[in-house]
Amino acid sequence: MTMLFKLSTFCAALVALSGCTSSAHTQKNTISSPLHLEQTLSALDQPALPVEQIFKLPITVEDAHWIEIDGLNAQVLTSSKTQGLSLWNSNAQRVQHIPGSFSKIDYRSIGQQLIIQTTDLLQQRPVIFRFDLNTGTWAKPVYLAARSFKTEDNCLYLTPDQSLYSFLVGEEGIGEQWMIQSGGSNQISPHFIRSMSLPPNSGFCVVDDHHDKLYINEEDVGIWAYEADPEADLIRYPVDLNHPYGSILGNVSGLSLIDNALAAMDESKAVLYRYRIEGTSWHKLPPLSLQNVDEPERISLKGTQDQKQLLLVDDQIKLLNINWTTQALPPKKAGLAIPADVETDLVPSRGDAADDPAIWVNQANPRLSRVLGTDKQGGLAVYDLNGKQLQYLKVGRLNNVDIRPNFKLGQQTVDLAIATNRDQNSLHLFSIHQKTGQVKDLGELPTDLNNIYGFCMYQNRQGETFAIPNDKNGTFVQYKIQSKASGLSVEEVLRFKVSSQPEGCVVDDEHDRIYVGEEAKAVWTTRLDDPKQIQLQPVITVGEQVKADIEGLAIYKGQVRDYLVISSQGDDSYVVVDAAAPYQLRGKFKISADLNHEIDAVSETDGLEVTSANLGGIWKKGMLVVQDGRKRMPEGNQNYKYVAWEKIAQALGLE
Repeated sequence: MTMLFKLSTFCAALVALSGCTSSAHTQKNTISSPLHLEQTLSALDQPALPVEQIFKLPITVEDAHWIEIDGLNAQVLTSSKTQGLSLWNSNAQRVQHIPGSFSKIDYRSIGQQLIIQTTDLLQQRPVIFRFDLNTGTWAKPVYLAARSFKTEDNCLYLTPDQSLYSFLVGEEGIGEQWMIQSGGSNQISPHFIRSMSLPPNSGFCVVDDHHDKLYINEEDVGIWAYEADPEADLIRYPVDLNHPYGSILGNVSGLSLIDNALAAMDESKAVLYRYRIEGTSWHKLPPLSLQNVDEPERISLKGTQDQKQLLLVDDQIKLLNINWTTQALPPKKAGLAIPADVETDLVPSRGDAADDPAIWVNQANPRLSRVLGTDKQGGLAVYDLNGKQLQYLKVGRLNNVDIRPNFKLGQQTVDLAIATNRDQNSLHLFSIHQKTGQVKDLGELPTDLNNIYGFCMYQNRQGETFAIPNDKNGTFVQYKIQSKASGLSVEEVLRFKVSSQPEGCVVDDEHDRIYVGEEAKAVWTTRLDDPKQIQLQPVITVGEQVKADIEGLAIYKGQVRDYLVISSQGDDSYVVVDAAAPYQLRGKFKISADLNHEIDAVSETDGLEVTSANLGGIWKKGMLVVQDGRKRMPEGNQNYKYVAWEKIAQALGLE
C-alpha cells in the first residue's frame, strides 16, 4: 500500500521559506505564481472599491448566500438567530420562512430538492431541511445526533453520483464528516463517517465539489485545503498563509467559490483575497480593498464569466459588482459505483494491517465456504460468508495468501493455503479440512528471498502444487511443494524478474499462465508450463484506466469467457479485462457505501480475490472479496468487503 506523507503544522507554516513538503504532494498540490508582499501592497494601494448597494431586509441576519436554482423564485437565503431561515426574492420580499434560531448555512440542490444545513441554536444540534421544488413544501427536518462540541460552521459536499456529505467544523480543532444522502436516494439519512483534526481556531468552510476540496480558514494563520472525499487520507495543503509566510495581511474569515476561483474575506483589513484554481494548484490574484464595510465575515459570489456580484454580511447585507474573469467548469461525470454486500469483522491489529484475501470453496456445502484474510501485523483470519470471524491464527506478519485444493498431506487429502510470512521471509502453510473448513497451522518453509512480499499458487494438469512468492526487488520464484515421509519441502523450479517492485499475482491453472502486477508499470503475463519459455508480455499498463499502484489480481472463470480483475489502487477502483489476448477492457468500477446496511465505501485496496463458484443466495454467480484500506462509518481497524459478482456482471455487461 502506498502511504502518503502528511504535512506537519510546522512544516506547512514554513512551506514558503523552507520548501518543506513531500515530492509527491509538490507534484499534486502547489501554490503557484506566488504574489509577493510588495505586489499585494501595490494592489491595495489602488482605490478601494466602494460598497454602496444594500440588500435591505427587515431582519438582522446571521448568514446569507446567493441562491440560484431553476424553478425557485428566490435570490437570497438567510439565517437569523431570531427570525429563522428565509428565502427572499430580488425585491427583498420573503417567499419562504422556517421559524427558529439558526447559525451559518449551506445548501445544495439535487434534482427537484433544495437541501439546507444549519445549526439549530435552541437545540444545539445540526439540522437538515429539504424543500420540494415541485410541490413547494418543506419536509420534516432531520437532526443529526447531538454533538459533544459547539459547531462553528457546516458545509455541504455533493459528489458526481449525487451523494451528499456534510462537514462540521467545531471549536478547538474538532471536525467531523457525515453522509447525509446516498446517490440515487431521496432519503435524508445522516451517518457519521469520520473524525477530522482541523485547525484549532477555525470558523468558516466551503467545499469545491468539482475538485473534491474542503477549504477552511485558520485565524491569524491562513487558508487550508483538505481532501473532501471521505475515503481520502486526512492531509492538508496551504492555499495561502499570513505574512511573512504568505500574502494575507489580517484575519481571513468567510470563503466562497465560483467557477475555477476561490475568494476569501479579510474581515480585519476589509480586503478580498482571490485565487485561481488550476487542477490542484492555487494561483494568487491581486486582492481587492473594499470601502464602506464594517468587519464583514461572510461572503457569497455569483455572476457571469467576466462579471461577479459579491454578497457580504457585516451588520447588513451589502452587494458589490466586480470585474473578474473566471472559467466555468465542465460537469463532472460520475463513475460506476457498486455497493458492497457484506463487510467482515475488523482485523485484530491496528493501522495498515489487512492485506490479502483468499476464498475457500466448500465443495460439499458451498454455503459453508470461507474467506481467509491476512493480517500483516499478526496472522491469518478466517471468516464465513456473513463476514463473521471464525478463527484467528496468530502466526506472524502474513502478507499475501492463496489456496489450492486436494493436496496429499501424508495419508490425508486436504486443501492447502499458503501465505508469505515477512518475519522469516518464509512460506507459511495451512491445511483446510475439506468438510468443516477448519484451518490448521502446518508451519513454515524457507525461501532465499530477502524481502518476501506478494504471492500466488499454481496447480498443473498433473496435480502438482506450486508456490510463487515474489520479492520487493522484482524477483519471482516458483517452488514445488512436496509432502514426503520426512515432512513438507520445497524445490525451486524456475525464477524470473520484473524491473521494479511487484506484489499481486494470479495463475490461470487451466491455461498454465501467470499474471503479475508490477506496481508502478503494468500487468504482465507469461506461460509457466515451459521454464525455458518465460517471456513477459504486457496485459495493461499504468495510464488512463489503471492508476499506480497495481495491487491485487484475480481471475473469474466464466462460462463464456474468463476475466482478470485488477486493483487500481491509485484511484480506488477495480479494472476488468478479458483474461486472454488481446485483453479487451470490459470496464472499471468503485465499491461504494451502503447506508441501509451501514457498510462504508472501499479505498486503498491491496489484495483481492474472486470466485465463480455458486456459493448460494446472493453469491450464486460467485463473489469478489477486496481488502479495504480505510474503515469508516464508524472508523476502526481495517477489514474486507464482499460484493456479489452478479451485480458486477450486470453493471459492466459481462457474459
